[in-house]
This record gives sequence, structure tokens and C-alpha cells, in this order.
Amino acid sequence: MIQTAEAVSRAHPDKVCDQISDAILDFCLEHDSYSRVAIETLGGHGNIVLTGEITTNAPIEENVYKSIAKQVYKDNGYTDDVDISVYVSGQSNEIKKGVDNEGAGDQGIMVGYATDETPEFMPLEMSLARKLIRSMGRHDGKAQVTVKEGRIINVITSLCESGDLSDVVLNEVFEKEIASYIDGDIKKTWMKNPNGKWRIGGFAADAGLTGRKIVVDAYGPRVAVGGGAFSGKDATKVDRSAAYMARKIAVDHVKAGAKEAVVKIAYAIGHPEPLAATAFVDGREEKVKGYDLRPQAIIEFLDLRKPQFYQTAQYGHFGNGFTWDM
Repeated sequence: MIQTAEAVSRAHPDKVCDQISDAILDFCLEHDSYSRVAIETLGGHGNIVLTGEITTNAPIEENVYKSIAKQVYKDNGYTDDVDISVYVSGQSNEIKKGVDNEGAGDQGIMVGYATDETPEFMPLEMSLARKLIRSMGRHDGKAQVTVKEGRIINVITSLCESGDLSDVVLNEVFEKEIASYIDGDIKKTWMKNPNGKWRIGGFAADAGLTGRKIVVDAYGPRVAVGGGAFSGKDATKVDRSAAYMARKIAVDHVKAGAKEAVVKIAYAIGHPEPLAATAFVDGREEKVKGYDLRPQAIIEFLDLRKPQFYQTAQYGHFGNGFTWDM
């Protein structure tokens, strides 16, 4: 089987937007652990737009939204000025009613995955691509890795020259952690900036949007995605919490001896119990048993009321040592 996965650096426009949304979520949770947050960020060409629904006792006003967005933008290596617009209202009373009764905040099918291919229980191609984009620091960049039977057959890295690092770190990581997977001529296997030099990146070159990298955030294209995006949503949204729980269940199966596990959980908005919860363990289908899959139970089990989500938005929501990865 030939498998390919892409990852993008934390300074990629879409990931900057994910981080802004999750930084706002973390601020709300820091001051009010029961905050209801669904915040979206759009950025591009000197502008950032924040919109969505937030109900919280946290002291968040327009100037706070703007301050958080500017700080995240700066933390990702960008120094240009941006205009920020804020269009945020409270959570819909109709949605609130269902969540207050401990129901799911939305309908959807969430997918979790784990494999014994790597120590972090992630697909090899995604694990290697992540190593490359971590090395890119605060550069806009992408990495793509193709593997066959545990060996690399192609690597692509596109690294913008703007930023605070050179490609020295990328070269070091490649030599230490990637090259050993390559048979043959490394120069032919590794395509660096295949479109030529790349000097203009970030919002100056491209727009970004929260939730547009859902496959990158998860396990790569080998594994189907289910519900919506994760970033900017508090854990009453099962798009996030149930996806994390599905990952935890899949990891538990692999730790118990399975080679691969896929877990799928389906919900109806306003209802606490899932409509279906199925695990595919080394190809065998079985019902998920022994786990409380009500949204509030998941929140308590995985400790999802505390601020921790800004980190998940940087390099992926799985395989990075979070509670649901262990």
C-alpha cells in the first residue's frame, strides 16, 4: 500500500486562524470553565475577521478579542499590522437548551484512529510529515510524505523564506529523523520548493480560515473524517470532544495488542447517549463497550474544561501527547 499525508506549519494561514480561535477559547475557559464557544477566524491581506457565538462569564470584550488575535499573529512570526473586525453574539437559546440538558451540541459522526506503526500511534506518513513541519518553526510551509511498506518513496517540502529561521533546522531534522526511511538517492527522493523560491507567505499571499485543515488536524487521508472541525469549539461540541474520545478508545485497543483500530461514534443534537458507537479492530467490527460516551462524561474523563486547546491547533490534535493520546 502506498500512503501519502500532508502537514502544514503553524505559520500557515489556516493554522494561524485555528490558533486564534483556540486561543480565544482558552481565554474563555481560563476565566469560566463552562464557557460555550464557537468562534471562527478568517484572515488575509491585512485583515482578520472574528465571528461566531460565545456565552461566557469571562471578561472578553472587543479589545480582548483583538489583543488575542494580534498576539497569536505575532507569535507565529508575523510583524505587519492587521485590521481586526469582531462580529460575535451569544449562543443560540435553542442550542443552549439541548446542551443544558447534557445533550450533544450537534449531530455528527466522529472518527478516532490508532495504529502500532509509530510510538505515537499515528500513521507513519503523517508522523514523518509532522516532524518536518515542526522543524519549519515560524515559517509558512508544508510537507508531504509518501511511504510504501514502511519506506519513504517521496518527500516534498515547501518552505517560505520569510520568517525567523533558515532551512538549517529542516535539514537537520531530515538527516536525523527522515533520511533513515529512504532507500536510494535522497536528492531524488526529496523535492525542495518544487515551484522555485518562495518569498511571500502568510496572509500576504493567501487567505486562512478556521477548520480548513481538518484532515491535516486528524490522521491524514488514510483515515476518513467524520464530524466538523475542532478548533474554536468548546467540548460540549461533540465534533471535538467525541473525536478525542474516539481517539482514546482506538489507542486503548492498540495498547491492548491490536495493530490498528478505527472508532466511530454518532450523535443527535440535544441527546446525551450516542446513536451508535462502533470499533473496527484489525478489521473486526464490534460495539464499543466500557466507556461512558455522554458528552458531559467525556468532558470530565478527558478533563476538557481547562484551557489547553491553543497547543492542539499548532501541530495536530492527535499524536502529540494529549490526554486522549495516552
